[in-house]
Amino acid sequence: MPESNESRRSAPQGRGGGRNGSGGEDRRSGQRRGERHDDRGRRSEDRRGSGGGRRSGEGRRGRDGGDRVGGGGGRDAPRRDRGGDDAPKHKGPPKTVTTSGGNLPGWAAEEVQNVAQRGQGREAVEHLAAAVAAFVAGKYGKAERSAAAAKQLAPRSPTVREVLGLSAYRLGRWEEALRELRTYRRLTGATFNMPVEMDVLRAMERPEDVEKVWELLRRLGGSKATMDEGRVVFASFLLDRDEARRAWEVANPGRIGDEPRESELRVWYVAARAAARLGDRGTARRLYEAIQDSDPAFPGLDELDAAIGG
Repeated sequence: MPESNESRRSAPQGRGGGRNGSGGEDRRSGQRRGERHDDRGRRSEDRRGSGGGRRSGEGRRGRDGGDRVGGGGGRDAPRRDRGGDDAPKHKGPPKTVTTSGGNLPGWAAEEVQNVAQRGQGREAVEHLAAAVAAFVAGKYGKAERSAAAAKQLAPRSPTVREVLGLSAYRLGRWEEALRELRTYRRLTGATFNMPVEMDVLRAMERPEDVEKVWELLRRLGGSKATMDEGRVVFASFLLDRDEARRAWEVANPGRIGDEPRESELRVWYVAARAAARLGDRGTARRLYEAIQDSDPAFPGLDELDAAIGG
């Protein structure tokens, strides 16, 4: 739902860092994703993507349109109506509800009102609006506090739990992020935050669980953007573990098409890193050039160029 100003390029990359998938090496240091998926603390911007400095392609953050609560674009921004088969559906035209804390789409305010404790709906909506506004502004500590206050009044609101989980993720509070995002998934059945769950588990150094969530995501499926993000996070995780061959098998784009989506560029980025690790500099260079042609400002291109060499 909310999307922070930097979220578009910073979302799950790999441990809270920059989303490209590029920063794998530093991932091991354990910084957080919050900053990444943008920062793991802010380290995370680095980390999320591919590793520590999260270089750009790895991770989340605006992908699929929709009337998001917040505006900006990041994979990890809470979006109830993100679009795609894995997105929960809501009916009726989007209306904006104005509160002292900020604005919310009508569906989000209605959801909270419907599940809040008796007489607490209005206050819960105020807290959620404040949380979303803070998240979009990159004030994740404030967003987490406001979302936690909303949770006290409306614990069964999926949107409240998502905003709380993503705020905790940005702050590198992994246990809280995992708990809230899994609760969101149980309440809605939506899979689009599963790449963030994987990134959290990656930061928590729970490799077996990363593998399990990846297999579950493959089984459940999701929108193309969600599946691309999952490939980015999982392939970056494999690169962190020096499993370049498996990383290539996961991220291999097969073909380089015209007018790629941002999520596809991140997949290409991680694939290029894997190819470079395997010594296939020709393939890595072709992917690098395809990314550069599509988006010359794509984060992490200098690092990727250096990694490819030649």
